[in-house]
Amino acid sequence: MQMPPEFAASCPIPIQQYPNVLMAHGGGGKLMHQLIGKLFVPAFRNSLLDSQHDSSVFESGGRRFAFTTDSYVVRPLFFPGGDVGSMAVHGTVNDLAMSGARPLYLSAGFIIEEGLPMETLWKIVSSMQKAAERAGVQIITGDTKVVDKGKGDGVFINTAGIGVVEHSLRIAPQSVKPGDAILVSGDLGRHGMAIMAVREGLEFETTIESDSAPIADLVLKLVETGAGIHCLRDLTRGGLTSVLNEISEAANLALAVEEKLIPVREDVRAACEILGLDPFHVACEGRFAVFLPEKDAGRALEVLRAHPLGAGAARIGHVTDQRAAKVLLKSAIGVQRILDMATGEQLPRIC
Repeated sequence: MQMPPEFAASCPIPIQQYPNVLMAHGGGGKLMHQLIGKLFVPAFRNSLLDSQHDSSVFESGGRRFAFTTDSYVVRPLFFPGGDVGSMAVHGTVNDLAMSGARPLYLSAGFIIEEGLPMETLWKIVSSMQKAAERAGVQIITGDTKVVDKGKGDGVFINTAGIGVVEHSLRIAPQSVKPGDAILVSGDLGRHGMAIMAVREGLEFETTIESDSAPIADLVLKLVETGAGIHCLRDLTRGGLTSVLNEISEAANLALAVEEKLIPVREDVRAACEILGLDPFHVACEGRFAVFLPEKDAGRALEVLRAHPLGAGAARIGHVTDQRAAKVLLKSAIGVQRILDMATGEQLPRIC
């Protein structure tokens, strides 16, 4: 068969380097970004996809909408503070919120492994319904597939979501400016550590619970203040480190953050030390970063801290005027180093 002249026969990711997909290709670090940037983006390139944000914003009938999709393959299915069902709602609602959108509707696609107890499936579906009600969205369409026993690990869920954008801000990585303050909405790493504590059988004086929660209401309150928000990004796969590096690369600006300003609970920090993990690389499911003008930072922190889901909000650094894609971390002892993305897979199957 003759190929069209524009067909590229060679894979954009060197086969000799990665002949097969690795777990790390889905971990939020360097390999995942290589996979997305070199394989998916060139194949599907268009103006909306090029924003490379958590959701795409488009216009229709004189109104602006946000659209996103995500898949959830967490193991175990139930964990302290949540489960795969509630997380499938929270994660997609939160991706819409990162464009400052008011979430409206979701779809739900289930890939179920043969042999999954019906009671387990019912618990997951009930949890999704309660999470959707809490988030103020409706699940209006869906799909169900069943795969052979041993081929699906219980259940995988995909949710897509659409929301309406009711403001004129262009909230995207490319909007970040030199001098912007960098805020986070609360303590980091609890979601990943909640799951790993269960997997590894770790016991602490207090149970580490996931921070999984719908954050759209908090984001909308922030937008309503009139703050000139430049970018929002939820701290999921790859944690704070990946988010900062993604924003730095998209804006082509260096970011400077301070370790002592970044909130991490002591039990989470202890769990990370036991497992040899960096809490800045660990995923959250109810936390996000905010990039906005320095003059608006104080008011934004007040709004965040007044909300139950933003009580631990903190200012952690700023955007420099250096035209360089890098993240500089000032350590607790005052030494500055590059904060780079992880190369391998730290925490597989946590979202």
